Amino acid sequence: MFRKTTLLAGLVLLASCATVPITGRRQLSLVSGSEMNSLATTQYRTFITENKLSTDAANAAMVKRVGERIQHAVEQYVAQNNMQGQLDGYQWEFNLVDNKEVNAWCMPGGKVVVYTGILPLTRDENGLAVVLGHEISHAVARHGAERMSDQLVAQGLSTALSTALSQNPTQTKSLFMQAVGVGSQVGMLKFSRTQESEADHLGLIFMAMAGYDPKGALPFWQRMAAQSQNNTPEFLSDHPADATRIADIERLLPEAQKYYKPR
Repeated sequence: MFRKTTLLAGLVLLASCATVPITGRRQLSLVSGSEMNSLATTQYRTFITENKLSTDAANAAMVKRVGERIQHAVEQYVAQNNMQGQLDGYQWEFNLVDNKEVNAWCMPGGKVVVYTGILPLTRDENGLAVVLGHEISHAVARHGAERMSDQLVAQGLSTALSTALSQNPTQTKSLFMQAVGVGSQVGMLKFSRTQESEADHLGLIFMAMAGYDPKGALPFWQRMAAQSQNNTPEFLSDHPADATRIADIERLLPEAQKYYKPR
């Protein structure tokens, strides 16, 4: 009986797989895009009401302009590759928040926030395109849903997200916040580094398609490395070590440059 149950569970997990655009990596997908988008919209609205939007009209307009160019590049890519379903339910928004933290993120469904604290490091539109290309790629690659799926399985909840929400809403919402980047677990770190590297890869191509020079990723991440002065060993970090990231980007640049057409 145990073998049959294990086999059935394995078949369910095997059937619940998706493919990441560009890299072709297979990922576990027990959570639907609509479920993730719904949770993301609720959390995003809460965040926007509790945080101050920047009154810097020029920089807010730049965030929107760069974000929309990358949005269009993503939409172009999925259309050309018959992957339109990857963006089902997306309702894009781009906001600049007045916060000194060096941060930016994109929730499932295309809700993008940039913190003013990162702008001194991005310096210009091209640097901002590096950041937004990376963050939007996390959403496009459905990394949040993948993390959510992993955590549901890790807690013995290989079931629909709606079921988990009805049975334990507080725990499930906590899992969601971790899945979209709030909190981490050592057991998940290596996988998170895989997702970070994957977002770098996709981000380079999307920014190039949007007309931004992907070579700008190198000086941006070098500035980030100098700013962070992060001495955390790579095996205890959910981001690739600075030297690893920069070396990987150098390796990926020839591929990204093929998509680059200056505007």
